Amino acid sequence: MKALKTLAAGAALALAFSLPAMAAIDVNGVKFEDIAKVGGKDLKLNGAGMRTKLVIKVYAAGLYLPEKSRNVAEILGMEGPRRVTLVMARDISSEDLAKAFMDGINDNLDKAEKAKFVTQINKFGEMFASVDQIKKGDVLHMDWVPGTGTVCELNGKRIGGTAIDIGFYNAVLRIWLGDKPADSSLKPALLGDAK
Repeated sequence: MKALKTLAAGAALALAFSLPAMAAIDVNGVKFEDIAKVGGKDLKLNGAGMRTKLVIKVYAAGLYLPEKSRNVAEILGMEGPRRVTLVMARDISSEDLAKAFMDGINDNLDKAEKAKFVTQINKFGEMFASVDQIKKGDVLHMDWVPGTGTVCELNGKRIGGTAIDIGFYNAVLRIWLGDKPADSSLKPALLGDAK
């Protein structure tokens, strides 16, 4: 009987260790799950943090990748789907959010890159124009789905068109991960270096 109990306890322990950890990261009350499914694949939460402007909290952001990495060049070169999730920490007009995105893209692209992606950048701007206002608590997913392109959803509803060039998605990622990130404290958090 004792051997049977020991065997059952060992089996339960083995099962517990074989189950994936589903720990969420909490960013000022916003929970980012450890796994997100994009394009039929499970992505891992690479890092998450808060975007602030001066002292105002704007949004919590999470970066999901096929494999965790702290190297920006490696992240930009990854195969497979990727996701950036933004959860708004305050109400913001679509014009202000569009301007912030456009500024972030422009700050991190050279003239040749801007010229290459001008049509997709304009469509990205139009996407925000299609939304009246973004409210506190709204969730924006920006996904790269191989074979489909860049797909954006606001609160589970698809918005805007699809941009098919991976280079454009990488330009969007560089808003936060580029040489001139939108928030210098958010970049290391997304790279998994949060203190």
